[in-house]
Amino acid sequence: MSSVTSTWRQRRQASRTRRALDKALARSSSPAMRDDLLTLANSQFNTVVR
Repeated sequence: MSSVTSTWRQRRQASRTRRALDKALARSSSPAMRDDLLTLANSQFNTVVR
């Protein structure tokens, strides 16, 4: 059962992170800032997955 709970928590966290990133991208003032945000998000994702 803890495996199911763990998976559920991970999915909730990923969903929260995705929503936060979407909001940050919408508020960003320039394409360069959006690129920086996406780069940071991708590097964090790769770190968590490994």
